Amino acid sequence: MAEVRKKKAGVKKKATVVVKDDKQKGETEEVQNLGLYLRTLPAAKKKFVKLRKRKKSPTSAELLLTDPRYSASKEGPFGLGPLVLPCLQRFNNIDGFMIFYVAAVLIHGALFALVDMILTIYKAQLSLSKMEIYIMDFSDYFASLIVAVFIAHFGSKGNRTKWVAASCILMGVGSMLFAFPFSKYEIIRSGRQKIELCIEENKKRNISCGTNQIPNRSKCIYFYIIGQCLQGIAGMPIYILGMTFIFDHIPTSSSGFYLALGHSSHLMGYLLGVIAGLQNYRPPPNEKVNEIGPDKLYQLMQSGWWNSFLFIAAVSFGISLIMACFPTSLPGAHKLRLAKRKEPPTIDRRFKDKEIGPSVKDFLHAIWDMLQSPLLMTQAMCRVAESFTFNASLHFLPHHLQSQFLITPGIASMLTGLFVIPGGVIGHFLGGLIVDRLEMTNKNKLKFTLVTTVVSIVLFLLIFFVECKATKFAGINEDYDGYGRLGNLTAACNEHCYCTTSLYSSVCGRDEKEYFSPCFAGCRATKNYQNEQTYYNCSCIREGLTTSDNEGQFIDAVAGTCNINCLKLPLFFAFYFSATVFANMCNIPVTSIILESVPANFNSLSLGVTYVFLRFTASIPEPFLFSLASATACTYWDIDKCGFVGRCWIYNKKILVYEFMGLWVTFQLITVLLNIYAIHIHDSVVKGEITENSTTLAKNVKAQKERKA
Repeated sequence: MAEVRKKKAGVKKKATVVVKDDKQKGETEEVQNLGLYLRTLPAAKKKFVKLRKRKKSPTSAELLLTDPRYSASKEGPFGLGPLVLPCLQRFNNIDGFMIFYVAAVLIHGALFALVDMILTIYKAQLSLSKMEIYIMDFSDYFASLIVAVFIAHFGSKGNRTKWVAASCILMGVGSMLFAFPFSKYEIIRSGRQKIELCIEENKKRNISCGTNQIPNRSKCIYFYIIGQCLQGIAGMPIYILGMTFIFDHIPTSSSGFYLALGHSSHLMGYLLGVIAGLQNYRPPPNEKVNEIGPDKLYQLMQSGWWNSFLFIAAVSFGISLIMACFPTSLPGAHKLRLAKRKEPPTIDRRFKDKEIGPSVKDFLHAIWDMLQSPLLMTQAMCRVAESFTFNASLHFLPHHLQSQFLITPGIASMLTGLFVIPGGVIGHFLGGLIVDRLEMTNKNKLKFTLVTTVVSIVLFLLIFFVECKATKFAGINEDYDGYGRLGNLTAACNEHCYCTTSLYSSVCGRDEKEYFSPCFAGCRATKNYQNEQTYYNCSCIREGLTTSDNEGQFIDAVAGTCNINCLKLPLFFAFYFSATVFANMCNIPVTSIILESVPANFNSLSLGVTYVFLRFTASIPEPFLFSLASATACTYWDIDKCGFVGRCWIYNKKILVYEFMGLWVTFQLITVLLNIYAIHIHDSVVKGEITENSTTLAKNVKAQKERKA
């Protein structure tokens, strides 16, 4: 044991000596290192000071991160000021925004339809002049024309969702202005004769050719015009700032679907508004009429209209509250902008590294730059040509159906709405969906627009080969069996009836001829037989097989048009519907090119300039051009006893067809030529390839000449 203890003590002494030696070596090394640090630190400090004095150029990504316009600090939660609920953050994305945006566009489209429908009521009840009709109809276009560029410029600098919320409030206020006259004043008057017969009372009809003083007439017109102006102003933030907000929060490859959803919602809302408005024309039930009394009958008849407008106002206010909850930028928008910076260039080279300054001069200079951009202007003109084509269909197709197929004006207008508006909705949606799924480049979008437009022209030309044998119409293509003359509804058999041309209610006689109204057929009596309006003792109907009713009385005519037995009419609508779909498929590709051909800070202003062109052409040259064309083709006007010229009832079929076909095809050919030019200049505008190649070729030629010399 003693020996073991001695060995352990010896080991401890050796370890102690080794530790002391290591400590001495470590202290020596530390002293050496300290001297090295004392020599190198001042030198490093001097180098660091010199390095700080050098200016390091930041990269584009670093500049983007420090740029306040692209700062991720604008991304915020979904809430109204300090009121932020965690359970509602599921809506703080582009899909949540699209739900309420589509609702806002639907409501605006429905309001647009109801406003157009009450204008027809004002025309009939308030005896409006042509100038009053023009101002009332296009005052919304004039208002939006004035404010479009300013809303696009100043709205893009702030919270665009707040601007959309403010536009919804304006839309609600405008809807209430439209509702007020129907709730306060008597506009729709009851007791007017809906069926005009050949009776002695027509001769005793009191006609006052003086000034027709209608109570509260001017107030109704003022409320309508102010409401129209508010509606036009409210549309600009929705269609300009709302669209650019969507475009900034989706990948470029997926923009087609979202833009198509937003654009097609307006036409869909218009269709829903027409369907809802038709319900307001229904007469009230007899029970309610007996309860309310004749003095306040107009309130019951007009209740549907002001209820419709108040419903739109309530929905608009609700949507505005939700829209105000969205932040300036949705979460993830900053990363998406950085990703878009890495995509291949699509903007016009003229806009590279350009900014819109704060002064008015910079603002005007930015507009001038856009007006000089060939790619942007060609697509803006394509939007104008598409608008002309769509409105030409709405204006001329009812007249074409009346003259070609002898369809009544009411049915012709209904068929036009059923085929043109859904065709536009499907065309917008399909065009955006195809562009989205195929992930087309801008040049391919131009080619796609070119192809669809050419196809629409071919389909449109085919419909004019679809003809049907025209039914005989007394006074139009038949002269009352030689007792009258063409182009005049009055003949010897009905001149004693003192009929008016202001009320069109066609009847089909047993002689298989169509008459303008029971009065012009000389009918003296009517009754409802087997759910059909029948007429008796018609002086102008002398031929044809006679049938008797249950009481043994012989029926001379029935309400409605005669059966033309035209099996080609469905083929006509098939061609026209297809042509409408293809003509509207270019809308979304054109819009996306407008947005992609300028930098992000120019997006809203580019749409603003486009809408200025759209509203200007739709409010000034378009109505005058269409009215002039219609007047040229008209052969029989509605002229009352006072000499007032109303609407046109009879058109020259050939002239109308040539005008309709010429205008429609001309606007589509303009789109074709614009896209051919845009395809030709696309590479030089975006990449400058033609300019660079020509410069390189010139340098090579010059070098060869120098070598030879």
